[in-house]
Amino acid sequence: MERVAKDSKPNTAGKMTFLSRTETFAAAHRLNSKSLNEEANRKLFGKCNQSHGHNYKVTVTICGKIDPISGMFMNIYKLQEYMKEAIMDPLDHKNLDQDVDFFASVASTTENLAVYIWNNLEKILPDGCLHKVKVYESDRNFIVYKGD
Repeated sequence: MERVAKDSKPNTAGKMTFLSRTETFAAAHRLNSKSLNEEANRKLFGKCNQSHGHNYKVTVTICGKIDPISGMFMNIYKLQEYMKEAIMDPLDHKNLDQDVDFFASVASTTENLAVYIWNNLEKILPDGCLHKVKVYESDRNFIVYKGD
């Protein structure tokens, strides 16, 4: 722990910090692989081979060094705007398989959803600050993606 003299200010500028924000969105999908026939899809995905929906929860973690003037590396409201553009606008109340072009060529699994969200965020966030995307499909099931 850094000791601070009584009359000096603590030096936090340049310290690496991690900021996380969580959003929730609703989306429908059907787990299905174009590489498999209907019988194989039913066997592999079970009841999830039928159309169904989730209330997904996504936690995005970014990292950066504290600015000496603002005392933060990113305003939380700016992160909220980025998440709205990259996650909420394209995914909320959508059918992933029908409304999101990315899923025309890959199964709409939570793993692929995490990659999609990462790719969208990486396009608009400042370079190098995206640390982790965590996507909850339910309270018990989630995927963590940290890039390639």
